[in-house]
Amino acid sequence: MIDKSLVSGSTAMLLLKLLSEQDMYGYEMIETLRQRSQNVFELKAGTLYPLLHNMETKGLLRVYEKEVTGKVRKYYSITREGKKILSQKREEWELYSRAVASVLSMGGAL
Repeated sequence: MIDKSLVSGSTAMLLLKLLSEQDMYGYEMIETLRQRSQNVFELKAGTLYPLLHNMETKGLLRVYEKEVTGKVRKYYSITREGKKILSQKREEWELYSRAVASVLSMGGAL
């Protein structure tokens, strides 16, 4: 099991990545993240929706309603600003993960 504090900082970036591929509704994001991460990212609705709302407030997402098989769902779509932030966060993450890997691989036994 991975420490939740390691996961929380990257969640917004991962959601933006999913939405850069296609518009999604909340449960679809939860399931897609869970599947792609092999159950490492198991977001709860109570965590997801406040995060999505915050991202919408910052102009990173747009929300719209769409009826699918008789159900009206809220879909989320990434904005131009969201794509810009995703690119920045991705660069930061790559720099950070390379630095961590470098430190962990340096000499000395644990």
